[in-house]
Amino acid sequence: MRARPPAPPARAPAEPLAMGCPPPVLPLCASVSLLGGLTFGYELAVISGALLPLQLDFGLSCSQQEFLVGSLLLGGLLASFGGGFLIDHYGRKRTILGSNLVLLAGSLSLGLAGSLSWLVLGRLAVGFAISLSSMACCIYVSELVGPRQRGVLVSLYEVGITVGILLSYALNYALANAPWGWRHMFGWAAAPALLQSLSLLFLPAGVEETAVYKDLIPLQGGEATKPGLGRPRYTFLDLFRARDNMRGRTTVGLGLVLFQQLTGQPNVLCYASTIFHSVGFRGGSSSVLASVGLGVVKVAATLTAMGLVDRAGRRVLLLAGCTLMALAVSGIGLVSFVVPMASGPSCLAMPNATQKTGFPGGSGLLKEPSLPPMPRTRGDQWEPILSTAKKTKFHPGGRAATTTPLPVLGTVSPVSPDPTPEHILLRWTALICLMAFVSAFSFGFGPVTWLVLSEIYPGEVHGRAFAFCNSFNWATNLFISLSFLHLIGAIGLSWVFLLYGLTAVLSIGFIYFFVPETKGQSLAEIDKQFQNSRFTLSFGHRQSSAGIQYSRIKVSSAS
Repeated sequence: MRARPPAPPARAPAEPLAMGCPPPVLPLCASVSLLGGLTFGYELAVISGALLPLQLDFGLSCSQQEFLVGSLLLGGLLASFGGGFLIDHYGRKRTILGSNLVLLAGSLSLGLAGSLSWLVLGRLAVGFAISLSSMACCIYVSELVGPRQRGVLVSLYEVGITVGILLSYALNYALANAPWGWRHMFGWAAAPALLQSLSLLFLPAGVEETAVYKDLIPLQGGEATKPGLGRPRYTFLDLFRARDNMRGRTTVGLGLVLFQQLTGQPNVLCYASTIFHSVGFRGGSSSVLASVGLGVVKVAATLTAMGLVDRAGRRVLLLAGCTLMALAVSGIGLVSFVVPMASGPSCLAMPNATQKTGFPGGSGLLKEPSLPPMPRTRGDQWEPILSTAKKTKFHPGGRAATTTPLPVLGTVSPVSPDPTPEHILLRWTALICLMAFVSAFSFGFGPVTWLVLSEIYPGEVHGRAFAFCNSFNWATNLFISLSFLHLIGAIGLSWVFLLYGLTAVLSIGFIYFFVPETKGQSLAEIDKQFQNSRFTLSFGHRQSSAGIQYSRIKVSSAS
C-alpha cells in the first residue's frame, strides 16, 4: 500500500486587522501616525520663519541664533538616550501622551518667552518631546496593527512630517508681518498634538503580551509557542550579544541609520537654493522654489513609498532608492566639476538686528518675506536648510582655513555672467539630479528605515533598541553637518558629492546582504526569522539548518 504523502504544514488563520482590536482602530492609528509626524515636521521647520523676527526683537547674534536652532537637536539627542527606558517601562501610549504634555509646556514657554533663556528652554523641551514621540509612535502603531497595514501606517508618519513642514511654511508666510507673529507660529504647534492625544484616548494601551505570538506557523513537527509559556526577557546589553541574533538586529538597525545620514542628504539639500539660483531663479524666488518645490517632491515621493511598501517590499524600495541616490548625487558632483558653484553663504558674527538686511549679499528679503528654505530630513531630524552654515575665514588663495558653525537666514550665490548654453544645460541637469536625489531618499531611506526599526526588535526591549539607534541618527546628523565645509576645504565640493555617491553604493551592498525582507510578515514571524538565522549575511536568501521550527511566510508580489 502506497504511503500517503505528508500533509503540508497548516497555515495559521489570517491575522486580524489590528490584533483583535475593533475595526475603528485603523483610522485611529492612521490619525495618531499622521498627526505625530505633522507635529514633528511643524516644530522642526517653524524656526526657519520665526528666526528673523526673533533676531530683530531680541538682537540675537549669529552664535545665539545657532544655539537657539541647535537646542532642539540637543533636546532630541537627550530623548534618544533616555526615551527607550520610558517607552519600555511606561508603555507606548503613556509615553506619547506624556511627550505631548512636554510639548505643550515647551510651546507655552516659546509663545510667552521674554528672553533667550526661555526660548532655548522651550526649544529643548520641544526637541525632547518630538524625539520621544516619534520613537513611541512608530513602535506603537507597528505593534497595534497587522502586517498588511503596518507599512502604510508607519510610513504615514513620514508623510505627516513633510505636510507639517509645508504647513509651517504657509503659517510663517501668513504671519510674517503680524505683530508678535512668531509667538503665534510657536503656539499653533499645540493643535496637532492635542488632536493626537484625543485619538489616543480611544485606542488600547497596547497588545497583549502573547498577542503577536499567536500566529506562529509550526514547521517540521514543531509546536507554536503557547501563551502560557511566557516570552523571553531581554536587557539592554542583550542588544550586543548573540542571543536570538540580537547583535545581528542591532547591526541592521545601526547600519540603516548610519547610511541614511552618511549619504549626505542633509548637506545636499543645503545646496538646493544654490542650484535653483544657478539655473536662473534669482532673489527670493530661489528659496521659495527650493522650499515649496522640494516639499511637493518629497510629499509625492513619500506617498508613493506608502503605496508600495507593502506591495514591492522594504528591500526593493531601499535598494531602488539608494541606487537612484548614488546616480543623482554623483551627477551633481560631476556637473560641479564643469560648472563651479559657490561653497555656500557665510554669516557675520554680530547681531543682525543692527543691520538693515540680515542676509549675506544685502538681499531685500526683509522687506519682502518669502518662504524659508527646505529643511533636512531625519530620518527623520529636520531642520532649516542653511540654518547652520559656517563662518569661514579665507586665505588669499580662496581656500577655507577655519570654520565655525553659525546660522544664516538665506543665501545669495554669485553666478558667472552670461553662461554658455552648455553651462545652462548642465545646471538644469544638476537641478534634475537634485530632484531625483530628494525623491529617492523620500521613498527609500526616509520612511523605510524607521519602519524596519519598528519591526525587527522584540517588544520587551523595543523602546531601548529604537532609542539606541535613534541616538546614532542624531549624532551622525550633527557630525555630517559640522564636517561638511571642512570636507569642502580639504577635497572640494565636487569630490564631496562623489564621496556621498560612493557611500550610497556601499549602502546598496549593506542592504542587499544584511537587511531582511519583512513585507507581509507578523512581528512574531520576523522575530523567529532573526532567531533562526545565525548570521545576518545573505539574510532572506538562504534557509537555515534543519533544526529550524519556524519560518517566515513568503508572500508573492501578486498578493
